[in-house]
Amino acid sequence: MTVLRVAAVQHDIVWNDRAANFERLAAPIAGAVASGAGLVLLSETFSTGFCFDLPGVAETEGGPSAQFLSSMAAEHGVWVGGSCPELCSNAPDGDQRASNVFVLAGPDGTTHRYSKIHPFSHADEERHVRAGTDFLTVEVEGVRLSLFVCYDLRFADEFWGLAKSTDAYLVVANWPAKRRQHWSALLRARAIENQAYVVGVNRVGAGGGLDYSGDSAIIDPAGELLASGAGGETVLLADIDTERVASTRDHFRFLQDRR
Repeated sequence: MTVLRVAAVQHDIVWNDRAANFERLAAPIAGAVASGAGLVLLSETFSTGFCFDLPGVAETEGGPSAQFLSSMAAEHGVWVGGSCPELCSNAPDGDQRASNVFVLAGPDGTTHRYSKIHPFSHADEERHVRAGTDFLTVEVEGVRLSLFVCYDLRFADEFWGLAKSTDAYLVVANWPAKRRQHWSALLRARAIENQAYVVGVNRVGAGGGLDYSGDSAIIDPAGELLASGAGGETVLLADIDTERVASTRDHFRFLQDRR
């Protein structure tokens, strides 16, 4: 049995001001670690807000936002993650769009990167954001974690495809308040369908003409809500227990019946 305590930091974002956001986030990260978290998650575009269309917002791979995550991980001896706009080293020549990269940084200097596969075409996101191509599952302290970003949550088949090798899905987001019911329903559905934990981390506040209600949640493999937050800044804590995943799947053998 392996247990990993996860903290979901539900936070506001100062629009396109990395230094201000780094300063604001240092304290809740430290508080989460003091509460026993071994993995601390921030939101999608935690350092800038969702402003990919602004000049200069894209960072080189391993730029200041990734460096902040790595420095927090090293300082506290835990894993820290969140997404940021990065110009990926494998982008085709001439493609100047940033990717929306979920960076997961470890205390030993290790970093893992997942580039959001589904730009939000409803808002023409693909004009400014280059889609990723590869899924990512990372083992952290014996717990298998699959990484996703915001709009990815709507594509159930991709969560299904990773289910057998996943104990918990991590979903970081800037999901608008006007579709908050979709966010909450889809998080719980992904947990129930795949009999895995789901950790959904969404921002609060306002930015780019949109309001955000948070509604971050940690859900267990049976779809039970372990922790949730709406409206304001808060830190959610819950334990990811691999034995809970295994026992749920053994008792209700739904995954083997998929076609």
